[in-house]
Amino acid sequence: MVPSNLKYTQDHEWVQVENDRVTVGITEYAQEELGDVVYIDLPAVGEKFKAKAGMASIESVKAVSDIYAPITGEILEVNDNLQHSPELINQDPYGKGWIAVIEVAEANELKSLLTAQEYQKLIGEK
Repeated sequence: MVPSNLKYTQDHEWVQVENDRVTVGITEYAQEELGDVVYIDLPAVGEKFKAKAGMASIESVKAVSDIYAPITGEILEVNDNLQHSPELINQDPYGKGWIAVIEVAEANELKSLLTAQEYQKLIGEK
């Protein structure tokens, strides 16, 4: 499942654009590849990241993986529910499993994100 209203990165993050803010999570494909998520190390509110810099890490029964900032900006919110219930990422990756909200610093970077169709091609889904 690749929702058409979202943008995507080649590293399997999804991005919901709302004016000068974006909500970020990992895709259904990414959470399936990871397996059961057991822990997430969230960024701190106020932290600033450059696009493609590691902003969080996620631990599953299979591996520890980085989550990359899809755009340059500052963390405005994090999903604190994930600290106690990291399995929300597996259960609802596009809803309750969101990771962070970032204030967009470089709006032109949004153009480099993938559309749903481009992301489907990347993961080999029709």
